[in-house]
Amino acid sequence: MRRKVTEEIIEIPRHVALIMDGNGRWAQQRGLPRLAGHRAGAESAHRLLGAGLGFGLKIATLYGFSIENWQRPWEEVTGLFRIFEEFIDKYTQELHQNGAQLRHLGRLEGLPESLVEKIKWVMELTRDNDRLIVNFAFNYGGRAEIVDAAKRVIEAYRRGELALDALDEGLFERYLYTAALPEVDLIIRTGGEKRLSNFLLWQSAHAYFYSTPVYWPDFDEEELRKALVAYSQRRTGVRTIKNGIKTSL
Repeated sequence: MRRKVTEEIIEIPRHVALIMDGNGRWAQQRGLPRLAGHRAGAESAHRLLGAGLGFGLKIATLYGFSIENWQRPWEEVTGLFRIFEEFIDKYTQELHQNGAQLRHLGRLEGLPESLVEKIKWVMELTRDNDRLIVNFAFNYGGRAEIVDAAKRVIEAYRRGELALDALDEGLFERYLYTAALPEVDLIIRTGGEKRLSNFLLWQSAHAYFYSTPVYWPDFDEEELRKALVAYSQRRTGVRTIKNGIKTSL
């Protein structure tokens, strides 16, 4: 699907994944505690989802809390849990009314019981929505996902539900957290870094990577548009259309 924005053609990717980096540095520059940056980042996530709906995105995966984040100070970890719960409380009904289906990617083990219950509630509430699928990767790790999938494959084999000769990449994907979803088309990372940080390793094998120095709390609709334009340029080889004339890369 293509959409014209000013003079540029955008080919909308099916699946956009976002590494929401820079919250801590954003707060530090303003003399604020790191949790203030994370809370501002949650508001940015809400704005981004609204912008995504406007652009016609179908699947968005947001990297909210990695398995490695457990190594951070406990005050910051528990603060991130509270912020995610607050996000659910504040925006679930709005997202539900706008047709968003909310999913969780990652391990529920170890998370606070109150957060686990809210995650299960929001997934059940929105399960039939299909305008936008929103995956929250929380307590997530790409390697852990592949290991968990391998364990499920072994369990299926032991139950006699799977023949090893039938196992291929397509079948293995059914055991990932993202089963039945298409692979990632575009990864956006804010904050200037240019690495995956153990995020959607399997699903991103053929994804385009877009890095911006903008910190996540400042990532808005215009910044999303820039990322989609860059994706379109790399996909189509067409930079702009002016007066009916295509300018090629």
